[in-house]
Amino acid sequence: MKKVRHVMGISGGKDSGALAIYLYDKYPDLDIEYYFTDTGKELQETYDLIKGIEVYTGKTVARIEAAPGSHEEPFDHFLNLFGGYLPSSNARWCTKKLKLEPFEKWIGNDPVISYVGIRGDENREGYISKKNNIQSIFPFRKNIWSEDVIKKVLKNSNIDQLKNLYADTIEQHHLSRVNEILEERISAKYDMHSKLQDLLEISTKSFNKVVFQYIKTTEYPLSHCDDFQLLENEDNLVREDIFNLLRNSGVGVPKYYEKVPYEINGETGAYARSRSGCYFCFFQQKIEWIWLYEQHPDKFALAMEYEKSGYTWMQEESLEDIIKPERMARIKQDHIAKTLKSTQDKKSPYLLDILDDTEEEGCASCFI
Repeated sequence: MKKVRHVMGISGGKDSGALAIYLYDKYPDLDIEYYFTDTGKELQETYDLIKGIEVYTGKTVARIEAAPGSHEEPFDHFLNLFGGYLPSSNARWCTKKLKLEPFEKWIGNDPVISYVGIRGDENREGYISKKNNIQSIFPFRKNIWSEDVIKKVLKNSNIDQLKNLYADTIEQHHLSRVNEILEERISAKYDMHSKLQDLLEISTKSFNKVVFQYIKTTEYPLSHCDDFQLLENEDNLVREDIFNLLRNSGVGVPKYYEKVPYEINGETGAYARSRSGCYFCFFQQKIEWIWLYEQHPDKFALAMEYEKSGYTWMQEESLEDIIKPERMARIKQDHIAKTLKSTQDKKSPYLLDILDDTEEEGCASCFI
């Protein structure tokens, strides 16, 4: 039986920070290795959160660097190799070179379970390694399994095998209904997601145990484990739970999530960062660039320096353009209007859901 490593990346964001706390508290017997892929271009709050996690768990967070032998910081090292070409949503060389490749080199060929902090209220999958020795698990979701696993388990050719596995797992009074669900083949009218939700609704624990038994017949890293503690997991954590975990632990919420009020033409708004990552991340919204300019002018100035080579962080305008008074005023006014509309559209009674309207999906490997 091969030894399986359990690892979890800490990005400096709220979700990964909360997941580290959650796993430490709920599954203390899991020997989890925490790691951080350092670009050298993070805000101080990122390093503060990592220190807080180390104090809380008593574990050292391993620092992984993309260019350990270089005299330059990792981002600058690869920027020069790419001839000054800044990364963008269409050319995410920063993701590949600064995050994915260093992580996979650190892992090597060991069988690995990678714990990912995507929440139950998010409709995305996150980074799934193409290496077959790395398997992702999502503890915050009702469905802890990655999409590639679900596709293999629920394919129509497995119906009889799943019925046999469920016969040894599910309570007898649920068996008839489970068999009905399993016998209905996946089609355009009954897709994989619907089938998955129907099975989870009956019993998440039973579904997890069936998947685990199926995995035993594969080459996934979990096939090397005799058992897996998260099979009993039924949690489904959303944004509010994440903030509560951070605050109640004493680690605290990174300060860049705290809304800062601003006024423009007699109107009042509030801005903050919506995610962790490099201070010049091209996934930032324009209001976040204004936040950076006003709250961290030194970092904004450094970001502007990178544009002197002729490339810009945004395709349609430069940082020099975005901080012109008329442009900044328009961005703030648009943000106030967007926030107002979002507040009116929100059905959630929770203040955190109303305030956190700026969160948008970015690069999963950086922000989970």
